[in-house]
Amino acid sequence: MIKMKMKTVLVIINCIILAIGNCGGPLMTRLYFRNGGKRIWFSSFLQTSGCPIILLPLLFSFLTRRHRKQEEEQEEEAKTTVILMKPPLFFASVLVGLLIGFDNYLYAYGLAYLPVTTSSLIISSQLAFTAFFAFFMVKQRFTPFTINAVVLLTLGAGSLALHADGDKLDKETHKEYIIGFVMTVAAAVLYAFVLPLVELTYKKASQRISYTLVLEMQLVLCLVATCFCLVGMLADGDFKELAREAREFKLGGSAYYYVVVVFTGIIWQGFFLGSIGMIFCASSLVSGVLISALLPLTEVLAVLFFKEKFQAEKGVSLFLSLWGFVSYFYGQFKTEKKTQAQEAQLSQLPVTDSVA
Repeated sequence: MIKMKMKTVLVIINCIILAIGNCGGPLMTRLYFRNGGKRIWFSSFLQTSGCPIILLPLLFSFLTRRHRKQEEEQEEEAKTTVILMKPPLFFASVLVGLLIGFDNYLYAYGLAYLPVTTSSLIISSQLAFTAFFAFFMVKQRFTPFTINAVVLLTLGAGSLALHADGDKLDKETHKEYIIGFVMTVAAAVLYAFVLPLVELTYKKASQRISYTLVLEMQLVLCLVATCFCLVGMLADGDFKELAREAREFKLGGSAYYYVVVVFTGIIWQGFFLGSIGMIFCASSLVSGVLISALLPLTEVLAVLFFKEKFQAEKGVSLFLSLWGFVSYFYGQFKTEKKTQAQEAQLSQLPVTDSVA
């Protein structure tokens, strides 16, 4: 009962931080580009640079484990393992971190040339790719409702191609819009691959996966992704331009520039921590569904804060996306009810002792 309550608490916490990161991250990144930010590698770097925040819950977990061990062994100097992660899991996290670093670059490149509403609707197609990869990588089971949701979300993202450049940003060329569109689709596909890859890593791990271990993995993969983007910044000469970019920031100069930078890193960390945490609590497909389910809220916020256009094709895409979400969650509800009914029937069966 205690474990179930703890898991419910973890699900709620991860849903909240995922919602903050999933909705706030794209808006903060678009705010950076909208007000004069032009460094794509730097924007990619910001998406995972907030990872040192994870050290706080890791420290709390360590102190809790040490206190518990001291009480059990009744020794003040009882040794507590600081790092739970073993080498195989570490190297797997490094690989995932490299993929996330490249995915950050693809996403930042796309968002530099696309409105948040368009980018979010394209990213919603990620669920279809997540379902595809989860089916082959972790043997994810599908129901008719799941298949229906995947098809609707894919059609929703595809409907945006009807008027490919109808919502170009000011002073943006057709070529830049198309490149941004392609980069965003590539980012959706790659992250859709990363989600079941993380779930597969959990399943193949040679040690028991706890939430503390999930935090350690998150720290490693974000550090690797940050270093990957840091190399890109050095190669592209970003460090030479940041001071000038801060001075010329349209929102309010250097002070507001650094506020945007810091909060961008913190908010994006919520997205990655929440998505990885939901894989631990449920599955990669559930994590993908939640990411897609939150995108309509992101679109509404983008229209409110940035006054972005919301043409008919975006309305169709949003309708199909919402239909897909409802279909998926209704299917999950039906499956859960059926499972509970079967368990109730089994519990009512008489137990007979057989004597050999």
